[in-house]
Amino acid sequence: MVGLVRVGDRGGPDKFKAYVDNQDPNKGKIVKDVWKKGDMCFRSGDILVMDIHGWLYFQDRKGDTFRWRGENVSTAEVESVISNILGHTSAVVYGVEVPGAEGRAGMAAILNEDDKINLKELATGLRKSLPHYARPMFIRMIKELQMTGTYKLKKNDLQDEGFDVTKVKDDIYFMGPKDESYRVLDLKNYQNLLANLQSSKL
Repeated sequence: MVGLVRVGDRGGPDKFKAYVDNQDPNKGKIVKDVWKKGDMCFRSGDILVMDIHGWLYFQDRKGDTFRWRGENVSTAEVESVISNILGHTSAVVYGVEVPGAEGRAGMAAILNEDDKINLKELATGLRKSLPHYARPMFIRMIKELQMTGTYKLKKNDLQDEGFDVTKVKDDIYFMGPKDESYRVLDLKNYQNLLANLQSSKL
């Protein structure tokens, strides 16, 4: 959803503030020259769908969906499945870039405070509940989930860190399309994975 910012809206285009914040709240949200040269629009980040009668409905948030293997993946759906499999354990799902591959692969950061997550059980449940393209390729075990001021789970930092084991200190696991379960992604496996991705073997 994109809304036109008109002269006079909250002080006009030069002073328009969508959110009152000490940081840069409009970063990436303001776009210019959309319908005509010189206009300015506010990008909400909401994805809407329209029915045959012209009614608009909220469907998702931009960033809460990613594309992998030519298919769209809803992070909310995958998070729900993981939570159900693991007995209502908190999880954050997001797409991460992988070298040599189009789109983003699924990755889930799972709260594992007591080190009791059964990865074999998780993999079995995911294969039963989700199509292959929606199953997270990577799992990151974390001890704490960061929340936003509106009590939403933060994804941006996790997404930026990806699955680079040379930077991430948490345990990361990997499951390829033909694997039965997740296996630890140590430095050697990480290097082999990058080589396979670049040669399109995955």
